[in-house]
Amino acid sequence: MSTHPSRPSYAAVLRVPYARRTFASALTARLSYGTVPLAVLLSVTRSTGSYAVSGAVMSLFGATTVFLMPFRASLIDRYGARRALLPMATLYGGLLCALAALSWRPGVPAPLIAVAAGLAGACAPPLGPTMRALWSELVHDRRLLQRAYSLDGVAEELLFVSGPALVGVLVGFTPPATGILLGALLIVAGTGVFVTSPVITGPRPRPRREKPGGVRGLLPPVAVAAGVGLALSGVELLVMAFATERSYDTALVPWVLGALSAGSAVGGLVNGAVDWRAPARVRLCWFAVGLGLVIAAAGLAPGLWTLTAAMACAGAFIAPALTTAYLLADETAPEDSRTQAGAWVNASVNAGSSGGALAAGLLLGRLPLPVCFALAGGAALVSALAAGCRAAGAARVGDGGAPRSSEVESAREAPRRRRVPRPVPVQLRRPGFPRRLRDAPAVLSDARRSASEPCPAPSTPPATEDR
Repeated sequence: MSTHPSRPSYAAVLRVPYARRTFASALTARLSYGTVPLAVLLSVTRSTGSYAVSGAVMSLFGATTVFLMPFRASLIDRYGARRALLPMATLYGGLLCALAALSWRPGVPAPLIAVAAGLAGACAPPLGPTMRALWSELVHDRRLLQRAYSLDGVAEELLFVSGPALVGVLVGFTPPATGILLGALLIVAGTGVFVTSPVITGPRPRPRREKPGGVRGLLPPVAVAAGVGLALSGVELLVMAFATERSYDTALVPWVLGALSAGSAVGGLVNGAVDWRAPARVRLCWFAVGLGLVIAAAGLAPGLWTLTAAMACAGAFIAPALTTAYLLADETAPEDSRTQAGAWVNASVNAGSSGGALAAGLLLGRLPLPVCFALAGGAALVSALAAGCRAAGAARVGDGGAPRSSEVESAREAPRRRRVPRPVPVQLRRPGFPRRLRDAPAVLSDARRSASEPCPAPSTPPATEDR
């Protein structure tokens, strides 16, 4: 169920049968992830009156959401999206409603709110990885699949920008807990429409053999995703410190970070439109290198507007790096683990984001600001180096190291194809041949005698453990 246009485009992606309906419902459900975090933060702060409690609740909510995502994604691969995704969304929505009820008014014990937030995060359905795995089934043309992934990444970027803005408008005339209820409604309604799409199938069949690389092939995209998350979360805090140190109005900081998001959206669209010749793992390393170098150079900006331009340039590498990481994970993962592979990349980005903010907070005030920018960019550079070394090692193994699965199969079938060699007959010329061949009858008798002797049986190779 795919299209194979001569010139793939974003319009061709949306012309794939059932793509618009499925993609729109997935985006509706994923908008919940753009609204819930800010709504939970505002609601818990208003209910408990403590930033420390709200920070702890948000940390617990984020930890259970991120670190349990690969496990939830494995349930999608095992039981199918239709059977596993809707129960997750329903349970997640119900727990969000309970959290909204607990934080609606002051006076509820903080541990009870924390338990509700942690349980809700543990049930968050992996809609992003599921949609990306579905793209690889809808679209079989690799060039068109690249555009589908880029479109998905840019749309997700816009969701995380528009979600907090929607909550900001909502809390202007309603309690903050209303934003949590809105997130519950979006996730349940969007997922309900998503799983009714005709392209949603049952569990993926388990192949007899995994793709070459297996789990090890996920290390490059996971490493780069973690490095990108580390760099970006650190930059958000460093931009605030830059504005404060240079006596700029901190109200301008959202505009600087908005340039980062705008650059990411433009970079994602351009990345999807280019017909790349280099392999995905090579592009992944170069995107991470570009991101790290621009962030490191941004610390030398003489003013806020120069920093804004540098952030726009850095953003141009974000969506391409993450899109390529998802694409490489899809190429590397076995067919029955595509959702889980995408979830590992997603979890790495979020885990890196959590660690980057903590590291930047510890370094600020102890090191000069340009050095902090250089260290934030260095996180992306180190991840690119790790991904490049891993990819080079995998290439060496594939070329001359461990035998590939096809070679092993050929070696196993070799004894069955071996045949006993036949004696070569000796043909004599008609009378009149040169005198130097007068001894040919002797050669003929020797050949006949050799043919009458039994040939030795072929040696059987010793049995191996993997036979």
